[in-house]
Amino acid sequence: MSIYFIDGKFADKQEISISVDDRGYYFGDGVYEVIKVYNGKLYTANEHIQRLFESADKIKLSVPYTEQQIIEIASKLVENNNLDTGHIYLQVTRGNAKRVHQFPNPSVQPVFMAYALTNPRLVANMEVGITVKSVEDVRWLRCDIKSLNLLGNVLAKQEAQEAGCFEALLHRDGVVTEGSASNFFGIKDGVVYTHPATNLILNGITRQTVMRLCQEIGLPIEEKAFTLREAFQMDELFLTSTTSEVMPVVAVDQSLIGEGQPGVITKKLQEAFAAQIPVPIGKN
Repeated sequence: MSIYFIDGKFADKQEISISVDDRGYYFGDGVYEVIKVYNGKLYTANEHIQRLFESADKIKLSVPYTEQQIIEIASKLVENNNLDTGHIYLQVTRGNAKRVHQFPNPSVQPVFMAYALTNPRLVANMEVGITVKSVEDVRWLRCDIKSLNLLGNVLAKQEAQEAGCFEALLHRDGVVTEGSASNFFGIKDGVVYTHPATNLILNGITRQTVMRLCQEIGLPIEEKAFTLREAFQMDELFLTSTTSEVMPVVAVDQSLIGEGQPGVITKKLQEAFAAQIPVPIGKN
């Protein structure tokens, strides 16, 4: 049995219904977040929830709960669903209203929904690395907003999947931006590079964690965009996301990166990230 949270109450999934007039359904008029859970504990929850509010503010959407209330809801979902390793999905839409493009006037109550999902760590992929396919980035120009408008991401991910790849490596006019659901990093001559946190990418929470880890372990890192051509010449490539953590990229468009296996620096960052993961209750 899966316990969800919607309209101010916890309920079994079978009891949940969404109105056909929800603006999230009509327009993708809403925002979302995904919080990782390790060993029954929320990981970087505050950062994710703060970004939820930031995304909502950018589209003039009011979140109907405080940050602390959302923490409590997420924690309760972990408990009610006996979640060990997985994630909590949070979503806020502008609410139920007649289908017109402009905001409802008068405004309506936003719809807040959350649920828990078991999602084990992708350890096997992390050990051997994954392949990606380069795809032209044709999304809108506000990728810094974690909105429900994901059709461009969906199409890119599907193109990668049809090519037998794990992820799409997006590039705009030949400049690497991010993945369909991840951030990308390149390593050249011991320096770690990643696209600056502009409107062209989502400033990933795991991205921010990895940048901090680079500083802590003494790895030089630059927020500097690199081209697709430069990506092929990197010594190492990796992507980051809430569900993929630090994921080595061993090939782009069937061309090997470096020696075609996870690199030394990527492995060092994987180890540093793993050290951040909350341990099971009662263990050190």
